[in-house]
Amino acid sequence: MGDSIYTLASEKFKTAVSKAQFEFALNNLYKLGQIKNTETLDFKGRTGIYLLTLEDDAYVEAHLTLDSTYHFDGLLFRPTEKPLPKPDKEEVISEVTKVSPIDFFIDSVANSYVRKQNAQSLAIGIFHQNGYKTYFYGETEKGNKQLPTEDTQYEIGSITKVFTAVLLADLVNKGTIQLDDSIAKYLPDSVAANPDIQKITFKSLANHTSGLPRLPGNLEQVKDFNPNDPYATYNTAALYAFLKDYKATREVGQEYEYSNLGFGLLGEILASISKKTYAQLLQQTLLTPLQMVNTTDKPDPKKQQMVKVYNKNGEEVAVWNFQSMLAAGGIKSTVKDLMLFAVEQFKMPENELQNAMALTRLFTFATPDFTDIGLAWHMNMMDGLIYFHHTGGTGGSSSFIGLSPDTKTALVVLSNAETSVNNISVTILEKLLSNVE
Repeated sequence: MGDSIYTLASEKFKTAVSKAQFEFALNNLYKLGQIKNTETLDFKGRTGIYLLTLEDDAYVEAHLTLDSTYHFDGLLFRPTEKPLPKPDKEEVISEVTKVSPIDFFIDSVANSYVRKQNAQSLAIGIFHQNGYKTYFYGETEKGNKQLPTEDTQYEIGSITKVFTAVLLADLVNKGTIQLDDSIAKYLPDSVAANPDIQKITFKSLANHTSGLPRLPGNLEQVKDFNPNDPYATYNTAALYAFLKDYKATREVGQEYEYSNLGFGLLGEILASISKKTYAQLLQQTLLTPLQMVNTTDKPDPKKQQMVKVYNKNGEEVAVWNFQSMLAAGGIKSTVKDLMLFAVEQFKMPENELQNAMALTRLFTFATPDFTDIGLAWHMNMMDGLIYFHHTGGTGGSSSFIGLSPDTKTALVVLSNAETSVNNISVTILEKLLSNVE
């Protein structure tokens, strides 16, 4: 049924791979026999990775990538060995006071994550029923026996995008720009002349409907590119060089496609409008007013404790560095600082910052998987309650922030392992929301 499967491919895939080539590849795969078992190994963005057990106990790793319309635009099969299961750690140090049923629940869920061999530390903060509480597990560096604290810095990856959205909303509320303005006015002439760039608005950058791809096509072509620190050398010149010749494949505002590129560009434009660096604008607009003293793009090792970070195999990797893509994922923060940011969202807007935060939480677009989008925030409904959330991930970190202003409930989860905390975070947040008065 290769022809039927081929009809499910995206136009991008069909352009790259002909029907005859696709059927030839599948026919070779069929020779390995029927699939006896399928196991999900991982999810990265829109890519699922699966272990297929075939006849005669042959194993194949399958990678399936979907586009925003749920057509596949990537399909890879490769032989592999069945991975040996890693035994859970026998003991993980922790600092948890278990009093309520919620405490025991969170501790159980947290242990299911941090006892994995490739997990190192976990820092959790909750604000629930007018109380703030923290839960800490594991080591800030493998073997140092040192627990994280509420002031321990972690990479927060794409949670940075929520900060960027606040900076955008602040300029909108001040009348400096409008959400539906074209971004072309604020770009170099060589980029602004591109008709496909002229159609992109500030709103479409902030809700991932700009049509821009997830990553710029020239990311790996910049000088000194390092896949283990992929954004470190990608500067503004490289960003604008890509945008100058960018050709759109979809209409602006019509489809959701998560784009780090879009938020990196948004941060560059906001900095240009404000005549400040992104870091300076963030400090002035958000960090100083909320006294988020340990949130920065460049931690100070003399004053701040930054964790070591580890990949899915438990190997230490580099903390990521950023230039032009800073606004998409380059900020480091702590449980305490992120909770200050979350709790500020519960207040009735009375000042410029609170009004900007409120604007980021207004609906702007609906995705095919029934998740609504504000400005950066993703929004879901549970039993009539709306909660806002965003995840973050780097080569060695995973993070989550979620909040429900109606119930004054917030959750922050930070890990110094690449293994995603998304599932345990949603489980905890929805448990908190099911226990509100």
